[in-house]
Amino acid sequence: MTVSPKLPAPAGPVSGALIAQLSGRVQDLTRVRPDGADPMGRDIQLALFVAYELCYRGFRGTDPTWEWDADLVGLRGRLERSFLGHLRRCAGDITGTDVWAEIRRPAGGQPDGPAHFLRTEGTWQQMCEYFVHRSVYHLKEPDLQAWLIPRLAGAAKAAVVAVQYQNYGAGTAAHMRQRIFAELMSAAGLDGGYLAYLDMVPAEALAAVNAVSMFGLNRSLRGAAIGHFAAEMTSAPASQRLVQALHRLRAPAACARFYRDRIEPDAVSGRLVDDVVGGLLADEPELEADVVLGIRARHIVEDRLAARMVKCWADGETSLLRSL
Repeated sequence: MTVSPKLPAPAGPVSGALIAQLSGRVQDLTRVRPDGADPMGRDIQLALFVAYELCYRGFRGTDPTWEWDADLVGLRGRLERSFLGHLRRCAGDITGTDVWAEIRRPAGGQPDGPAHFLRTEGTWQQMCEYFVHRSVYHLKEPDLQAWLIPRLAGAAKAAVVAVQYQNYGAGTAAHMRQRIFAELMSAAGLDGGYLAYLDMVPAEALAAVNAVSMFGLNRSLRGAAIGHFAAEMTSAPASQRLVQALHRLRAPAACARFYRDRIEPDAVSGRLVDDVVGGLLADEPELEADVVLGIRARHIVEDRLAARMVKCWADGETSLLRSL
């Protein structure tokens, strides 16, 4: 049975207006503007996350027809333009950038990143915080990337489907990455329910999910979606470090399984990057700059989340909005 999460608490005027509308308290969404608000702040990121979630499992007690309500979609578009504009500015000048050189940039391997921190000095409490941050992503994975499939053709489509087939458990529900991560959460003594910790994660964790949804739900951004997908396919080194961290902390076997099972598939997936990116660019070479944008956008949002975790832990503070 598919269980929808409850609506989160608002984080500011923009998310507050949207959540109020979905709760049955009538608002004029046409008047809700993100102007002047921090596009990476929690108010905007939560509002965008909530708007996108209507395209996934929705929210408990919320009318499912809100998904395509014209005023709500209009608000979502304004939020997207604010977020996308910020990502473009942070990505810098991508004119003439070699997409293959961009793909080969190290991902998730910063010597001061959370996987390194957890491997060498992290506590079990900090590891659990890491799980909570990632739960809003991994409990939706690979649904986030599935929007790509109907937007592609030929070699690119075949390669994406091959990767997704494995992510969905190769036809076995017990092997789905979503299911395995939920088991990880339960083994760690955490709530493995879908979006159970939405009210506890900061803007940085939401932005990492929103970037994928935005690229996938907008056909005009399919190049960026492919770039993000390609960057995601190179995450095996970070998974290896997390396995080492969990071994050091003597974590339950179910916790290590998720990351251990990712190492070899992610390495194989990495070899499909040529088919995914090359296939798209063979058909639509004009999308190369967008592919680079997607790669850089993933680095931007993931690096922000990583920096928050490591800084908070180094300062002896929780990296969540409140302690577990």
